[in-house]
Amino acid sequence: MTDKTELPKTFDPSAIEAKWYPHWEETNAFRPERPDAAPYTIVNPPPNVTGSLHIGHALDNTLQDIMIRYERLRGKDALWVVGTDHAGIATQMVVERQLEAKQDKRTNYSREDFVKKVWEWKEESGGQITRQLRRLGCSMDWSREQFTMDPHFSKAVLKVFVDLYNQGLIYRDKRLVNWDPKLKTAISDLEVETREVQGSFWHFRYPLADGVTLDDGRDHIVVATTRPETMLADMAVAVNGADPRYASVIGKFVELPITGRRIPIVADDHADPELGSGAVKITPGHDFNDFEVGRSAGIAAADMLNMFDAEAKVVQTADGLIPPEFVGVDRFDARRQVVEQMKALGRLVPHVVTTKDGETVEHDAEPRTIQTPYGDRGGVVIEPWLTDQWYVDAKTLAQPAIEAVKTGVIEIVPKSWEKTFFHWMDNIQPWCVSRQLWWGHRIPAWYGSDGQCYVAETEAEAQALAGESVTLERDADVLDTWFSSALWPFATLGWPDAEMPSPLPLAGGAGSALLNRGGPETSPAAMPTPANRQEPLGDPSRLREGRGSLLAKHYPNDLLISGFDILFFWDARMAMMGTHFMGAAPWKQLYLHGLVRAADGAKMSKSKGNTVDPLGLIDQYGADALRFFMAAMESQGRDIKMDERRVEGYRNFATKLWNASRFCQANGIGASASVAAPEATLAVNRWIIGEVVDTVAALDKALADLRFDAAANAIYHFVWDQFCDWYLELIKPVLSAEGNAGEAAETRAVAGWVLDQILVMLHPFMPFITEELWHALGDRSGDLILAAWPAPEANVDADAKAETEWRIALVREIRSAKNELGIAPGARLRAFVQDANDQTQVWINGFWSGAQRLARIDFASLEESAPEGANLQIVVNEATFVLPLEGIIDIAAEKARLAKALEAVSKEAKSLEGRLSNPAFVEKAKPEAVEKARADHAEKSAEAERLSAALARLG
Repeated sequence: MTDKTELPKTFDPSAIEAKWYPHWEETNAFRPERPDAAPYTIVNPPPNVTGSLHIGHALDNTLQDIMIRYERLRGKDALWVVGTDHAGIATQMVVERQLEAKQDKRTNYSREDFVKKVWEWKEESGGQITRQLRRLGCSMDWSREQFTMDPHFSKAVLKVFVDLYNQGLIYRDKRLVNWDPKLKTAISDLEVETREVQGSFWHFRYPLADGVTLDDGRDHIVVATTRPETMLADMAVAVNGADPRYASVIGKFVELPITGRRIPIVADDHADPELGSGAVKITPGHDFNDFEVGRSAGIAAADMLNMFDAEAKVVQTADGLIPPEFVGVDRFDARRQVVEQMKALGRLVPHVVTTKDGETVEHDAEPRTIQTPYGDRGGVVIEPWLTDQWYVDAKTLAQPAIEAVKTGVIEIVPKSWEKTFFHWMDNIQPWCVSRQLWWGHRIPAWYGSDGQCYVAETEAEAQALAGESVTLERDADVLDTWFSSALWPFATLGWPDAEMPSPLPLAGGAGSALLNRGGPETSPAAMPTPANRQEPLGDPSRLREGRGSLLAKHYPNDLLISGFDILFFWDARMAMMGTHFMGAAPWKQLYLHGLVRAADGAKMSKSKGNTVDPLGLIDQYGADALRFFMAAMESQGRDIKMDERRVEGYRNFATKLWNASRFCQANGIGASASVAAPEATLAVNRWIIGEVVDTVAALDKALADLRFDAAANAIYHFVWDQFCDWYLELIKPVLSAEGNAGEAAETRAVAGWVLDQILVMLHPFMPFITEELWHALGDRSGDLILAAWPAPEANVDADAKAETEWRIALVREIRSAKNELGIAPGARLRAFVQDANDQTQVWINGFWSGAQRLARIDFASLEESAPEGANLQIVVNEATFVLPLEGIIDIAAEKARLAKALEAVSKEAKSLEGRLSNPAFVEKAKPEAVEKARADHAEKSAEAERLSAALARLG
């Protein structure tokens, strides 16, 4: 598209955005045909198909787009994989809510019919976020947009499950899970949010059995709990083996009130002698810590008592000892009933409180603030529940991923996140990958009438394993959404259909094809360490064979950008699956960015009403302004405070560039025909070429280091300060009749070339305005998005830099001094020069007309001395410039004004300094109040310095 036109006076981002994005997409600009170019690959964290663009997405995708546009400009075969995640729980909830609105429900349908409804919803309403990503300007390869439930992706998921099963790395086990009673499914630890809830702490007396007493004569042990209902399934009382109070009763029994169950007293370090009575009730079927204590005590998972159903209502336990009045009762109602019965039996130990008047008052329980787990989707209290689930041996799979980070095959940026990564991976637990949903990848396991489990990619293959005489029933569960998204870096590139070697064999061979239902509690398989792999970990050489394959060319990916909050949800799981199935880590760098917070630093949440709609910001200020804000504020993973004024400021930055381009158009400055810098003789032109050289180098270094803030600041400073504020001002005399034709032609060529370099350098950050200006400034053979990254083929000219920076400093100092003294900017002053060396004198002689135009001064001859009387003195380098003020201002009045203002601002600065030096204020005041005080102090101190300098100028 070439449409050289005169730029309108007003910059309208919405019109430009609506124009260019469809053009880029229609012309396949996001994935140009570059078969011989070096690859550069990013995969996006696939957003939920139910989602819409929030401010975190805006940050995450802006950073990715900056890198992909930058590398595309550098000539790489840049592939940004895009797609959405089927989001098992979230999507099923959306469709179920739609049914509920029609007085309908999921269970009115067969599984197949309900899944059809989900697909219908997906086709009609799903993927809204992908349309919104286009508004942000994301240059993803939409021709390869993918969905984790697409047939090719589902094939990869099934293969991974079956392969891991056959290798002994997936198994079925009975363990505790986080159970969501509302959604009726297991969820991961990462999907549990902990809330502080005002609750109670009850103390109960458990009577010792068989007439046994403690050494102090007591016939009972006191235990405490925040969940009294679980005592109905208690299976032990734990005491510390080193606690002398209980040494004589270890191995003895207590008799549980209400149920009458006899349970042993066991020794376990879980019981802390310093806490409470030192004795702990153990309910291994309903508490994660108790589960481990129970296993240590020899209680098999199959024998642990389960007292709840899927809705967290009481059910009868295997021994039948729960009284019938509890069966079918909700867990919280059962809690109340247990407390009432224990109180009636005299087994409740009251909590005694002494009032201010010295009276004692008894309460049933001690009030406590309790850290309570809630499901982040269902929104109800999570119940630890003993159930059969499918597990991945994550500890084994984690080892090569850990090694990849340790050896630098994967570089985590910022490096400070490595410690967190290692801690979590070193302590990783078996990964529960089954979910009790209908929407998702159904687990490829069939249970036979012979009591065996058969795992295969298809029912026909499972039947072949079982034999025709065995009747099969498929597992009803689906896989955890994160299981499938862990395959994203390679399954999106065609695996397993691409011509790739098979996954590396495990040491010791594959696991058994059969597994008894309720199988082992730990996986017997051992993952090969990097030392016993066929190739070194992370060596992609074998993957690069047959470069015609998309997978061979683009795996490993180059970079993954994600929020730190999905480091273990997604990033770590990709690292595990990639290293295992591909023999190489999935990406070379992992960049973890922070959160976007509200202006006051608080975490954004809908309940607080402090969320920000990025689409609203785009409507108001344009996508380019929002993108530049995100880049400028992103500082190596630190959280970003939302500041709409900054977004507005970057809209002003775009307007500044727009107006500068209009000035260039009006002065005959247009598109450059050269990638290399033009020849230049004038100092100002040689200077600006050198500034381009420096800016390109600064950008390249910043983006190589993933310092998005440094990159944004480098191009911002160059465009606003060097080019718009100074270069265009300095060349005005050259472009006017005052300059000669040769110098004017050179200057137009240099200015056009510099503006082209600006558009290319700024394009990754602000793609829309730069593309519009690219075409408006001249007839182009192609779009900016596919242009070449700057290659100036020039050096920084030290002499030109020194001369031009001297001119800038002189003009800036004179303008600043006039402003300080209240002298009108247009007032013309005579300037006398003292102590100028030979070089400065040469510069002065060459800046005669420029100084008149820019600083509104007339140089006196270098031999002439300044007259006596009040004057303004400015020092630049070694030379002093004396500007007489007689008749310009009332010196006495101006001194008085400045002195009064200085006294006032100094007083304010001192007051603020006193507050900040007071520990009581700094430690106890709200952080935002302390931050404001510091900012105010810095502002007042700077103002005091400015006023002092102004007074000093007047002598």
